[in-house]
Amino acid sequence: MNSVWTLHVDGAARGNPGPAGIGAIIRKEDGTVLKEVAEPLGTTTNNVAEYSALIRGLEEARGLGGARIHVYTDSELMARQINGIYRVKTEHIIPLYRRAMQLLQVFESFKVEHVRREYNKDADRLSNIGADRTQGL
Repeated sequence: MNSVWTLHVDGAARGNPGPAGIGAIIRKEDGTVLKEVAEPLGTTTNNVAEYSALIRGLEEARGLGGARIHVYTDSELMARQINGIYRVKTEHIIPLYRRAMQLLQVFESFKVEHVRREYNKDADRLSNIGADRTQGL
C-alpha cells in the first residue's frame, strides 16, 4: 500500500490583482519534506495564485512519484470548487480548475481539504517568498 503524501499549497497576491507568488510543500507520511516550492507569478489575482500553487504542487508530487495525495489549502473557495460544492464561474479560472482536476485524476487517490491559515503556515511563508521575488525584494 502506497503511503499518503501531504501537499500544503498557498497563493499570495499583494493587492487583487497585485504582485503574486505561490508556495507548496510536499511531505511524506512521516513528515519528511520532499520538496518546497516558492515561485513568483508576476501580477495576478489571489484566486489565480491559489490555483497556480495547487497545480504546481500537484505536478511536483507526481514527478516525485507520489501516488496518493492529501492537499491542504487555506482557500475555502478553491477547496469547495475542487470538491464540487461550488461551480467555477470566473472565465479565467476555468482552465486552471480543469488543469488541477486533470492532475488530481492521475493520483490513485486524492483529498482536497480546507484548513485555517494557521495550519498552512509553511505554504503561506513560501508563497510570500514568491511574491517578494515578483516585487524584486
